[in-house]
Amino acid sequence: MDLPRIFTVRESSHRIHNPFTAEKLATLGQALHLAPGTRVLDLASGSGEMLCTWARDHGITGTGVDISTVFTEKARARAAELGVADRVGFVHGDASGYVADEPVDLAACVGATWIGGGVAGTVELLGASLRPGGLMLIGEPYWRREVPDRETAEACLAGGKDDFLVLPELIEQFGDLGYDVVEMVLASQDSWDRYQAAQWLNLRRWLDANPGDELAAEVRAELTTGPAHYARYQREYLGWGVFALMGR
Repeated sequence: MDLPRIFTVRESSHRIHNPFTAEKLATLGQALHLAPGTRVLDLASGSGEMLCTWARDHGITGTGVDISTVFTEKARARAAELGVADRVGFVHGDASGYVADEPVDLAACVGATWIGGGVAGTVELLGASLRPGGLMLIGEPYWRREVPDRETAEACLAGGKDDFLVLPELIEQFGDLGYDVVEMVLASQDSWDRYQAAQWLNLRRWLDANPGDELAAEVRAELTTGPAHYARYQREYLGWGVFALMGR
């Protein structure tokens, strides 16, 4: 049980595995007015930067769950580096079926709603761990503007135009699911660049060091077409944000 290797190659230098910068992650933590001792569950926690920095900056406690062995080990190392390993822990496992033993104050899935089969299923999954009146965080893509055709949608890593919503419709979807949107922090094109463009250097350095690896042809193809593809499609059409929800 693990992520395909190409994911960890692409994002080998990343501490945040989504189009947020450290500054935007800090902004989100500040906007939520997190109290010391807030109990957090982070599903698909990646390299643990949210839990670790919020434990350092706000005194939260929590658990992260991620399917990647590489990212889970990086998260544990980050917790030790920041001196918060006594407050946050990381579990290697399938987040799609994970429910906390006791209700938490904040349940999050920041950028991996496939674990619940989409937004609705992920909201339901997180809700199973959340105490009444707690906060839920969902990180999700949306269309920055109407997508003209299926080709553009697929170039933005969607199966079709209907896979994502424009921002007002996404916010309305949360309401239809019985939640108020009480905060949001959105990625910018600059923060998308920092997430996406940093992958190209990771890929090139890995390819130079591993020319005979079985992944080499895939990495070469991605480097050849990826930058222009990103600039033409994803950067222009695909937005992303984290939305804080409270049940009605």
